Amino acid sequence: MKYALVTGASRGLGRAIAVRLAQMGYNILINYAGNTAAAEETLRLVREAGTDGELWCFDVADREKATATIQAWQEAHEDEYIEVCVNNAGIRRDGVMALMTFEDYTRVIDITLQGFFNVTQPLLPAMQFHKFGRIINMASVSGIKGLPGQTNYSAAKGGIIAATKALAQEVAKKNVTVNALAPGFIKTDMVEGLDEASLKKTIPAGRFGQPEEVAEAVAFLVSPMAGYVTGNVISINGGLYT
Repeated sequence: MKYALVTGASRGLGRAIAVRLAQMGYNILINYAGNTAAAEETLRLVREAGTDGELWCFDVADREKATATIQAWQEAHEDEYIEVCVNNAGIRRDGVMALMTFEDYTRVIDITLQGFFNVTQPLLPAMQFHKFGRIINMASVSGIKGLPGQTNYSAAKGGIIAATKALAQEVAKKNVTVNALAPGFIKTDMVEGLDEASLKKTIPAGRFGQPEEVAEAVAFLVSPMAGYVTGNVISINGGLYT
């Protein structure tokens, strides 16, 4: 069996990615932080797509829990390994830096950057041993150009882009690729509270993107045909920033 781990997979981008990977034949390890009902709905959709999955409830910023969960799975699946990891978990806590709390700053960074390390690092030995792996990190247009009111989010996403480029060089010889996706405004709960009508006027495509459009990019990067693509950041933003 083929296995893929998708963090933050209970809804939005994570759910769309989990379903798309299931359509490609992957059993999905569905990570989520606490919304069990939403995670169970993702699992239902994964099964509807033709494969199966497991629910993994832990905060990716919690290194001890993340490591224990992954190690327990590996011990129970001695002849198998997780060949795809999609680091999608993330949160927004927007605000101008002059008024931003330390907790809001560090929490956003901990989930994106600490979470990336906590989840990815335990998976690397098996990927390198089997000489195949696909790591996809969810960045953002905010990490490329920076957005006002998102100093914390821009720092986290900019950091994940830099980490992507560095790790890609470390593992390329083992046929493990590491890439990042940088979505713009995608129709998920992450854009709730934003003025969609006004923002659409700034996007050349004239609309917000759909989660399935991001999931399709993941499908390509996971495929064998993307074996020569690594260390890249693919923007999915309707022309908002090039």
